[in-house]
This record gives sequence, C-alpha cells and structure tokens, in this order.
Amino acid sequence: MGALESVKSLFTKNLRQSGIYLAFVAIIILFYFLTDGILLTPQNVTNIVVQNSYILILAIGMVIVIIAGHIDLSVGSVVAFTGAVAGVLTVRQGLPWWVGVIGALVIGAVVGAWQGYWVAFVGIPAFIVTLAGMLIFRGATMVTLGNTQISPFPDAFRNIASGYVNGWLGGNGVDVFTLVLGAVGVAGFAVSQWRSRRARIAYQQVVDSLPMFIGRIVLMGIVAMAFAWELAKYKGLPIVLVVLAVLILAYSAIAKRSVFGRHVYSIGGNLNAAMLSGIKVKWVNFWIFVNMGVLSGLAGIVFTARLNLANPKAGTGFELDAIAACFIGGAAVTGGVGTVIGTIIGGLIIGVMNNGMSIMGVGIDYQQAIKGLVLLLAVAFDVYNKRRAGAGR
Repeated sequence: MGALESVKSLFTKNLRQSGIYLAFVAIIILFYFLTDGILLTPQNVTNIVVQNSYILILAIGMVIVIIAGHIDLSVGSVVAFTGAVAGVLTVRQGLPWWVGVIGALVIGAVVGAWQGYWVAFVGIPAFIVTLAGMLIFRGATMVTLGNTQISPFPDAFRNIASGYVNGWLGGNGVDVFTLVLGAVGVAGFAVSQWRSRRARIAYQQVVDSLPMFIGRIVLMGIVAMAFAWELAKYKGLPIVLVVLAVLILAYSAIAKRSVFGRHVYSIGGNLNAAMLSGIKVKWVNFWIFVNMGVLSGLAGIVFTARLNLANPKAGTGFELDAIAACFIGGAAVTGGVGTVIGTIIGGLIIGVMNNGMSIMGVGIDYQQAIKGLVLLLAVAFDVYNKRRAGAGR
C-alpha cells in the first residue's frame, strides 16, 4: 500500500470518530475570516458560551433520550413553564432566589415523571407524549404567568447566567485562574482519553490509529486553551460555564461508566435483546424522561436569569436546536449511538454559525435555511457511514 493510500485509509477509518472535531475547527476558521476576526474577540467568545448555554444543557439531556431511541419535543415549553414558576416564587411571592431555583427543578422533575409514565408504563410513543406535552406546558406557562411577563429578578438569581468567576489567582489584564482551569481540563481530557484507549486495546476493540489519536488530543488541547485565553482576556470564567462543565463531566461518566448508561445504550441499540437480558426497560425509560425534565428546569432557570424576565413565549424552538445539536454531534436517528462530548460540539457548531451569520448581517430566514441544510448533511453523513460499515462486513 502506497503512502497516499495509507493516508486515505487512515482518514476514512477515523472519519466518523474525528469528523465532528475537524468540522468544528473548520467552521471556526471559516467564520473567523468571514467576520474579519470579530468571531474570536474575547467578548464575542464569551457571548457564544452564554447565549447557547441553555441549549447545551437541553442537548445533554436530549442525547440520552435519543440514544435510548426516543425524542422529546416538549423541552422548549418546559423551559418556559419552569422559568415561570421561578418568576412567581422569586418575584411575585418575594421568596429567596434559591427557593425559585429549587421550585423550578422540582417542577421539571414532576413534568419529566408525567411524560415518563405515559411513555414507559402506558406504552405511548414519546413523539406523541411530548408533542402533547409541548401544548400542555405552554398552556400551563400562560396560566402561571397570567399571560403577562415577570421582572426584575434578584441579582443573585441573574448571576447564574451573567456572573463570572475571576481574580482568584490575579493577573494583569488576563485572569490566571481561568487559564489554570483550562490547562487542568486539557490534561484531564488527555489522561481520560488515554486510559479509555488502553482499556479498549486490552479488550481487543477497534481504536483510532496512534497518529490520529495524538493529533485529535493536540487539536482539542489547542482549541480549548485558545478558548480559555479569550475568556481570560474578557471577564474570566462565566458561572454558567462552570455549571456546564460539571454537567458534561457528570453525564459523560454516567453514559460511559455507569450501569444506567450501559442500559440506555442497550435499549437504543437492540430493544429485544435488552429485554431478554433482564434490563428493566420501563424504569430506565421513566428515569430518562425525569432526567430530561430536571435539565429542562435548569435550562429554564438559566434562560430566565439571562433575560431577567419570565415570558410566556420563552423557549420557542429550543427543542429543535437541542435535537439538531445531538444529530450534528453524531447521535444516530435509530438510537444506540451518541456521546455527550459530540453533542456539545454539535451545539457549539450551531452557536458559532448563528453568531457568525448574525455578525455578517445574514437574515434570520437564511440562517434557518442554512442550519436546516447542515442538519440534513449531518444525518446523511450518519446514514452513509452505516451503509459503508454494512458493506464492509
């Protein structure tokens, strides 16, 4: 095999695993030049994180739902409903801000349990249950708010979405604490990936080639440290990014290392085999939707805090962005495949595209069309890979 054929084989063999990272970097470079560098200014990088934080929170829960072979169309309405509950408790009732936060999370869990019951124990398809939920909880939002808006929220509540962690280690115009955390995160990611690779090799599973593996780690490290540098030059680490980081680490561990995570992949990959192997499919499905409801409540808190407003129309279209982030990030439409990290990258691709096109002055109509085209290409890429894998057997 010649050198050119070796490179081609190396690229195509790892295309599915690494394609999303390459696409993310390519889109950043593209919009960097199209926006004359505005995309990567410190303030704009921070804005991309804050503006898309609630979509990324929803996407983390949504990818678990999709891996199990379901879908949730109601998350936008649940975001509005839980934000309304937080507004009523915190602003109208004058209770402490943390009561509003807990109230929104509890209501999110109750909503998730309601939908999980109909899906898991009654057997109604999730598409129908959550479509009904979209209407039910949008109506519940209007009833809760009395079809009006609630504002302003206390400063402590608003800091959830607009506050920063900075100055702990000093720095002259650059927050050193943010850079240190970025370096620790990169080192942790590299060690985690290396241990995962060794474990897969020990069980004689297929892994990336060593050059591709090292290249991916180096590429991710460069992107992560460049990201941390831009944050450090602005106001430091957004609090909502800390929340996101905790969620990413926790749900990555749950998906890959916990019994619950393995059951979710099993149900999505082969439902009959999962039932025959003794997995309690109904209860796993139930808790998947409870989890989605809690994360929808958290997204509702972040969105309401960012706007400083509880609005009956909040969350409109959020479900589409969350679902798109999952599929662009590599989740399979048939279930059984998907990762939390891939979903976050998919969500950031949408966020960078939205931000870049807004800076360029592209109209919202064209933005919607372009995002739809990207989603279609991502799913087509997934179908193409499956057919190629099937032909290769």
